[in-house]
Amino acid sequence: MLTVTAAINNLLTIFLRPLRALSLPVLATVLLLAGCAPRETESERANGTYDQLFMESLRESPEYMAYLGMRERYDEWDDYSQASFDRSMAMSKRQLARLQEIDDDALDKSAALSLTLYSQRLQNGLEDAQWRYHGYPINQMFGVHSSIPSFLINQHLIANTAEAEAYIARVRAVPEVFGHVIEDLNIRADQGIIAPQFVFPHSIRDSQNIIAGLVEGGGDDGSGTDSNPLLEDFNAKLDKLELDEGVKADLLAQLNEALTEQFAPAYRELIVALQALGERSEGNFGVWKLPNGAAYYANALKRMTTTDMTPDQIHQLGLDEVARIQDEMRGIMQQVGFEGDLQAFFEFMRTDPQFYLADTDEGRQIYLDEAVRVIDEMEARLDELFYSKPKARLMVKAVEAFREKSAGRAFYQRPAEDGSRPGTYYANLYRMQDMPTYDLEALAYHEGLPGHHMQGTISQQQQGLPLFRRHGGYTAYAEGWGLYSEYIPKEMGLYSNPYSDFGRLSMEIWRACRLVVDTGLHHKRWTRQEAIDYLTANTSSSVEANTKAIERYMIMPGQATAYKVGMLKILELREKARTALGDKFDIRGYHEVVLSNGAVPLNVLEDLVNEWVADIQG
Repeated sequence: MLTVTAAINNLLTIFLRPLRALSLPVLATVLLLAGCAPRETESERANGTYDQLFMESLRESPEYMAYLGMRERYDEWDDYSQASFDRSMAMSKRQLARLQEIDDDALDKSAALSLTLYSQRLQNGLEDAQWRYHGYPINQMFGVHSSIPSFLINQHLIANTAEAEAYIARVRAVPEVFGHVIEDLNIRADQGIIAPQFVFPHSIRDSQNIIAGLVEGGGDDGSGTDSNPLLEDFNAKLDKLELDEGVKADLLAQLNEALTEQFAPAYRELIVALQALGERSEGNFGVWKLPNGAAYYANALKRMTTTDMTPDQIHQLGLDEVARIQDEMRGIMQQVGFEGDLQAFFEFMRTDPQFYLADTDEGRQIYLDEAVRVIDEMEARLDELFYSKPKARLMVKAVEAFREKSAGRAFYQRPAEDGSRPGTYYANLYRMQDMPTYDLEALAYHEGLPGHHMQGTISQQQQGLPLFRRHGGYTAYAEGWGLYSEYIPKEMGLYSNPYSDFGRLSMEIWRACRLVVDTGLHHKRWTRQEAIDYLTANTSSSVEANTKAIERYMIMPGQATAYKVGMLKILELREKARTALGDKFDIRGYHEVVLSNGAVPLNVLEDLVNEWVADIQG
């Protein structure tokens, strides 16, 4: 539901995330030296250029090299300095100039499309540099304060002592990272760009959770624990290695020292900085309040939806969709024999104990087990809908305790292509009242199969595509597919329980409401409370869940609008193709063309589907 980034500031870097360093095939090199290599076509040369540029950018990000299975620069963090941003922009200009040297008239369709997409991404990134200080790099949803421990726990694998030492080196380097981040936050503040007030208690609390049990010089801080998440993670990873006990003890001592002497003091300094910024925050407002906020938001919508829809058009689309879905909900009410209006039905769904598991470890495990069952059932039926299927494993996991209070309801992490890490569906089970069983199925379909795991891994598997297309992303495409994936099971006869079908509709209306509240907050200048009240009046979610959702939308302008816009386009193109092809229409073929080209903007997706239809028509 969420792919992990500050919407505009990180847009440029999303597509610079490949899996591992790939060089030209050794055989081709040998043949070339022997003077008997086959002549390269312009398209092959262009694809080679795309991969070279992609790898050049990737090697500037040690974190994403690790995320995608590489061990290069395994003891380093990304460079968060102002100078690094400037170098990144200079690199983008050089790369764009190199792409402009390619003769697009000599390319085949795929290589030509790649040239258009790569050039567009670089150009968008350069244009978006004007917004480099807009947005909130530390907030309740994401930021280095939570991404650093999450990265070490989930991405930094340890197969030997050298990789354990690299883990320790990263812990020791946190003060430098935070120094750059604090500098960045202060630059933004001096320009009048400070996060809403509600952000700071969440971010400070999460930072305090991360250093629980750590005091300078070691020992107990009085919190009732003598450990913390990183110590537990490191120890568990060492336990899987065949290490001499003395070596293990030495590594643990080194980590403990790094945590208490570098890591924890850096977090305390960050907490002080956040407390000072919190005192300077002027309230809880949409981005209209930021310098040139209207233009910033318009650009955010354009990037997130990959359309030219205006805020008013998106707002109206949301209102229309809310009305349509509520009519379908009334049909569910009649089906189950509920007496009362829709608001009464919402209240019933919010409060009836039959829809909620116990807020205990046992209840949480039941939720995870049921999610696995739903995904396994869908996996057994994928042949009905798809030609290509994921090769990577998928696991279901609860969000870690140190960030569960602030994190979203659910999200997905792609697998490493080398198989070292599976795809992961994270369910946030901090408060079981926020995870009703009636929408468990829809959520599992969205994050797992046939949703993000299907889309992300099939994209990775397209060996014929340049790296940036296999590993890049467009929010409207990816989240549109996720929401479409909640609908597909309905057509397969799933959601047999009417309450689960209501859960599907409750998830869909949630995304329709996002169109209304996101534009309401950032364009129409709604207050935070007005937006919360709208969600409460039009969905079955609790006030607590609605508050958390609105706070998410406030710090990620435009991102929430991409889901419904993307889903509607995928459905529109499918029905257009079905009408044009009649008996020749194959749902598996349609899904293949949608998924096998990697992530693309919605207008490009339309072109690809139209070409597919024309090819079948002959």
